[in-house]
Amino acid sequence: MSPVAVVVGPPGAGKTTIGEGLAAALGVPFRDTDADVEANHGKAISEIFTEDGEDVFRASEARAVATALDEHDGVLALGGGAILADATRALLASQTVVFLNVGLAEGVRRTGLSTARPLLAGVNPRARFKELLDQRLPLYREVATIEVGTDTATPEQIIDTLVTTLTSRTVQGEP
Repeated sequence: MSPVAVVVGPPGAGKTTIGEGLAAALGVPFRDTDADVEANHGKAISEIFTEDGEDVFRASEARAVATALDEHDGVLALGGGAILADATRALLASQTVVFLNVGLAEGVRRTGLSTARPLLAGVNPRARFKELLDQRLPLYREVATIEVGTDTATPEQIIDTLVTTLTSRTVQGEP
């Protein structure tokens, strides 16, 4: 079993919104590995970061991604930092990966000062978001099969584009 598409991107890119809409449009199930991690720990990701530390979260995230890639046959959304793990990137090499790219200004606007995003909390969320983008952008692009900019398009437009792209790839026999 393998997902139809794996959705990756930084915080605020729209992974859950686009992933849910894409799954509905394709008539397949949706799964979010952040929700899997929260269910496994019985607490929010922000609490896992605070109480257990980022290393515990990242290890749990990597296990959740590996399990979901093995079990899920719909659209799968990964947490923004999941691609940091070498093992996760290796697993994604055989998948159709959609990278939802969001620019700095739009990403900061969308995420605001959300306490649900522990890596963006602090004195200067804009600087932290830029750091995350600088660090992760090459990794998102490394795993991406498809890249879509999300700054100016509506979720519906992005979903329509992805449905068309994924359908044409399937017809042509591409992964």
